Amino acid sequence: MNSFSPTDALIGIGLTAAMLQQLIARPAYQGESPMRVIEIHRDAVCLHDGQRECLATLPPTLVQTLIDDSLAVGDWVLADQPAAGRWRVVERVPPLTQIARRTNDGRGAAKRQVLVANVDTALLVMGLDRDFNPRRLERYLALAHLAAVPAVLVLTKADTLEAAALQRRLDEARDALGSGTPMLALDARCARSAAALAPWLARGQTAVLLGSSGAGKSTLTNSLCGQDMQDTGEVRIDDGRGRHTTTTRTLRFATAGGCVIDTPGLRALRLDIDDASELAGVFDDVSTLALRCRFRDCRHHSEPGCAVRESLPAERVNNFHKLQREARRDSLNALQRREQRATWKIRGREAAIRMRAKRG
Repeated sequence: MNSFSPTDALIGIGLTAAMLQQLIARPAYQGESPMRVIEIHRDAVCLHDGQRECLATLPPTLVQTLIDDSLAVGDWVLADQPAAGRWRVVERVPPLTQIARRTNDGRGAAKRQVLVANVDTALLVMGLDRDFNPRRLERYLALAHLAAVPAVLVLTKADTLEAAALQRRLDEARDALGSGTPMLALDARCARSAAALAPWLARGQTAVLLGSSGAGKSTLTNSLCGQDMQDTGEVRIDDGRGRHTTTTRTLRFATAGGCVIDTPGLRALRLDIDDASELAGVFDDVSTLALRCRFRDCRHHSEPGCAVRESLPAERVNNFHKLQREARRDSLNALQRREQRATWKIRGREAAIRMRAKRG
């Protein structure tokens, strides 16, 4: 047991009681300082101790240790500064939460990418303009659920819609959310948005903004921080998409006392999941209705007496199946992927033969 005691400054940058226990449980300190990762660069990380920020290097041995679970914004680390030298990270304190996705490793396999760590709330930001997409919302909800991080839906650009159109969008969002997830519709440019989100940004709390480009994350970050911390840009007129004004994940300090992490828009969002059954927590309505299906092993495709297909919109059921397929595909090893590709090629050739026979 060591003699570490929390400072007011550390609490101000998100040191929670649970993380404090993690720090206390570490071996006795050799002069290291607990700091939080607020930004990651190519060859260094930006740390903050609650009073000042500094750049620190990562020793090769630590990089090798974290090769499959690299540092992320929001992580807590122990760092030291040799005499007249540069700060360096000595150790990463095990994170309490991680929000991660799967990306392609370049060889056809999926690899895990940690987006942020040690967050208390995921603020899912979606514009009420052409950015609005209930199916994408279901994917973001799954992302937060798999990380065991509570989600809040923040619908921006509420000022751009008439009352009737706004209500229709809110109803669609509520259908995708299910029960228990808070939802707010607001104008991200307005100072009142900071007051609306204050309950999730109290002192010691950390929230992350997740959403596509052009949803208003950077604008909302500026409102939450009370100043222009992030560059913002107009969305494209032709497709309503943003221009990636945010290019790095950065932890900022909100006027409500907590921390907020702004993130770039995600062009692709593959869930970090190995077992399709983990989706049950997001599609709880599917799980509940499945108990009423005629067949116990109903897959909710074309089976007769399927309560899921009879009760839910086809788009929601199709998205459920899509996420299940992705989860199964990402769980395959290299040999299984090769066998799957071979099967697809055979089916493709057979389909081409049938089409030629019909034309003949």
